[in-house]
Amino acid sequence: MIVLANILIVITIVVGIIFTTVTVIGIIRLPDVYTRAHAASKSATLGVLSILVGVFLHFWLKEGHFSIQLLLAIAFLFITSPIGGHLMSRAAYISGVKPTELTVGDDLAEVIKQAKLKNPPTHQKED
Repeated sequence: MIVLANILIVITIVVGIIFTTVTVIGIIRLPDVYTRAHAASKSATLGVLSILVGVFLHFWLKEGHFSIQLLLAIAFLFITSPIGGHLMSRAAYISGVKPTELTVGDDLAEVIKQAKLKNPPTHQKED
């Protein structure tokens, strides 16, 4: 049982290290803010989650300590990290950051255009 627990712990931590390394390579090599945000939010989330799962399994299976704090951290990170990456990319798009020339489609342009037509800005100058 101890050998199986050790194998499971090592596998989850190694997977986390691999995903975290892919995140670093993606942030360094990718051409624009949108692809970098994608690399940072998706693979970093999987990397950190795998490491946290490995730590949780270590404390639970080897030390006999069931950590609610680690489970909450895993759940919180799983929920908030992809949403944060999406919101940062959307804020960059709305503020006018241009994607790379390699970008094929722009599906968000039509959505924002429709939203502006439905809710036109009401900038009134005070006298």
